[in-house]
Amino acid sequence: MRKIQHHVEDLFDDVPYSERTEALKLEIIQNLEEKVYDLMAEGKEEEDAINKAIVDFGDIKDLKRELGVGETLPAAKKDMTKINLGFSIWGSALIIALFVFINFYYTPKTIWFVYPTFAILWWPLSMYYYRLRKKGGRK
Repeated sequence: MRKIQHHVEDLFDDVPYSERTEALKLEIIQNLEEKVYDLMAEGKEEEDAINKAIVDFGDIKDLKRELGVGETLPAAKKDMTKINLGFSIWGSALIIALFVFINFYYTPKTIWFVYPTFAILWWPLSMYYYRLRKKGGRK
């Protein structure tokens, strides 16, 4: 019956964790398993019974509307500012390393990699200040 558990977990992916949500998940899983056992008692194969129970269950949007869960459990929005900052730091470091390599490989007597480095450092700097502004707005 793992397929049923995975299906129910997928349905509740965008719903924040709470005791009420977990209780609702368990109730849905139990109901679907009972339906599967009933269908198997009627002569259906296990896989067919699981698929029919899932299809007959329907969509979770209907269930949310019916139980009023949608209003009390808003979808959580993931904060991507930390990931964006880390990506900009690593990306800038790699681009600067490329400029250093090109500079010392092709023109070792002239040091010019410093100039594009200043331009590239604006990327992580802007991501840092954007993150600070987003964190400040949530308090």
